[in-house]
Amino acid sequence: MIASLAILPLVLLAVGTPIFLVFLTAVVVTMMFVLPLPPVALQQVLFGGFDNYALLAIPFFVFAGELMSTSGIANRLINWAMAMVGRVPGSLGVATVGASTAIGAISGSSVAAVAAMGKTLYPKLVDAGYGKARAGGLIASSGAIDIAIPPSIAMILYGLAAEQSIPRLFIAGVLPGLLMALMLAGFIVIVAVRNRIPSQGRFEPGIAFKATKDAFWALLMPVFVLGGIYNGWFSPTEAGGFACVYAIVVALFIYRTMTLREVVRAAGNAAMLTGQIMIIVAAASVITWMLTTQGVPQAIIAWINALQLTPFMFLLAINAVLLVIGCFLDPTSAILVFAPLLVPIAVSLGIDPIHFGIVMTVNLAIGMFTPPFGLNIFVAQSVTGLPVHALYRGVAPFVVVLILALLIITYVPALSLALGQSL
Repeated sequence: MIASLAILPLVLLAVGTPIFLVFLTAVVVTMMFVLPLPPVALQQVLFGGFDNYALLAIPFFVFAGELMSTSGIANRLINWAMAMVGRVPGSLGVATVGASTAIGAISGSSVAAVAAMGKTLYPKLVDAGYGKARAGGLIASSGAIDIAIPPSIAMILYGLAAEQSIPRLFIAGVLPGLLMALMLAGFIVIVAVRNRIPSQGRFEPGIAFKATKDAFWALLMPVFVLGGIYNGWFSPTEAGGFACVYAIVVALFIYRTMTLREVVRAAGNAAMLTGQIMIIVAAASVITWMLTTQGVPQAIIAWINALQLTPFMFLLAINAVLLVIGCFLDPTSAILVFAPLLVPIAVSLGIDPIHFGIVMTVNLAIGMFTPPFGLNIFVAQSVTGLPVHALYRGVAPFVVVLILALLIITYVPALSLALGQSL
């Protein structure tokens, strides 16, 4: 069973097999040659993986993110962030981080943020003196904040896999996401001072007011979505539906930057991306079922207990493992497979599962721009035209900065738990 469920997936990943086929092939081979299980069980578990109401939030938030990108709402947020920064050293780089955080508070899509910022900000960053590699690295890395800041698709999936409250996960991600943004912004300021990169203009109340007015309805979206969840107006799934309706109304009737045909086209693009996510959800549910029925989680817990690891040592080891996993697997796949295995161990050591979910999410967010296979790197490469090796060089310092943020988030649980005490 070790060969079919551990070695075989590694071989398939190495030859570039799509991740859902990796999972399904491992399970089918195990059922055919190792464990005599009825084939109907595979079908039942495969389709049973969709039987969860909370999963409906994913297509809603994906569609909202697509609408935001297509309608130009993301560009309004970028312009607003640039207008608010003023004469801070490295103001354009700081605005890039701020814009990514604002976009993440609406869509939760790291890829959408990288694509939007790459088209708008990359040429400006290069002209301002950041250099091509550093500018590309900043865009790829700041997009990772979108996974940690609510609403986050990764947090929805963790809530499903670990059977935890999605609203509590959302509010737990606020302070860690802001910490990541502040540390990236602080690093940019240091780089700007050392390299004498000038600030871009100064803060002007008139320009800031106009930018805020232009982005007003975009800035209200996360207020309505998250405020509605925590005031009990709607569930996270219903919040996703509200986000879609809100984005359509704003794009069609307020900003008037989309037509009905473009809304339908955006829905088609969102459906394609949702299909990619959902097929991974189904395939991951199968391999998780296989591991659970064979007692793998219990065996891992017993092994960890035998090692007598302290919570400090366990979290350090998990961070190291997840950072490596994030280099090869996307957050969706990694969370669905590893959360059911790791959460019981964390709970047995007295680690809060909500805090552990944020630690896991931030780890995998860093993996989005970590070489060799971080997805944000390839999105940034397609937008900027930079060679991949230049982007590897550009993201390296930002990986270090966010790993330092990760360690703070890991060993200061209050950052993740303080805002959710009343829930």
